[in-house]
Amino acid sequence: MYDTLDEIRADLSARLADAAGNRHSPLHTPVVATADADARVMVLRAFDADRWTLRFHTDARSPKVAAIASDPRMAVLAYDRDAKVQLRLRGTARIERVGAMVDAAWAESTNFARRCYLGEGPGAVSDEPTSGLPPEFERDEPDDSQLVPSRENFAVLLMQAEEIDWFSLAHSGHRRALLTRDGRGRWIAP
Repeated sequence: MYDTLDEIRADLSARLADAAGNRHSPLHTPVVATADADARVMVLRAFDADRWTLRFHTDARSPKVAAIASDPRMAVLAYDRDAKVQLRLRGTARIERVGAMVDAAWAESTNFARRCYLGEGPGAVSDEPTSGLPPEFERDEPDDSQLVPSRENFAVLLMQAEEIDWFSLAHSGHRRALLTRDGRGRWIAP
């Protein structure tokens, strides 16, 4: 159990940094909610502990892109069942489609992951069950030349966390702290 806010800040930073690079971390796939109260599970791709910035990948045609453009408020909920630690993050989001950071995120993705941006846009209506992928890529990985058209659909969702609510469940007594990006924090009742 942690006794200082500095320990809590270090704990949540370590958890989020690990989650971004560890697909087995329970925090790797948090729930992401936009201001329109629409929530979905997304893969956490990166966490910058100094800037409190989280990076996710998204389809530029996704309804969440328009929702963020209309109202950038965003929340993220992650829970580590084994550690019994819940993180609730609140902040603002922005979508990046071009630039060095987006190019680097695209480059670090596998062709199998990039194929998701080849098909129909998220939410496209179909008369039958569909993955949205072109049939030739249902099971097969496209090569680099086949992925050229998909790049324009790829975007990065960046969330600038302003505050993180850290909550630890414990049989001996829960603990909760609210920390802000500017270094402030306080203990609060669970």
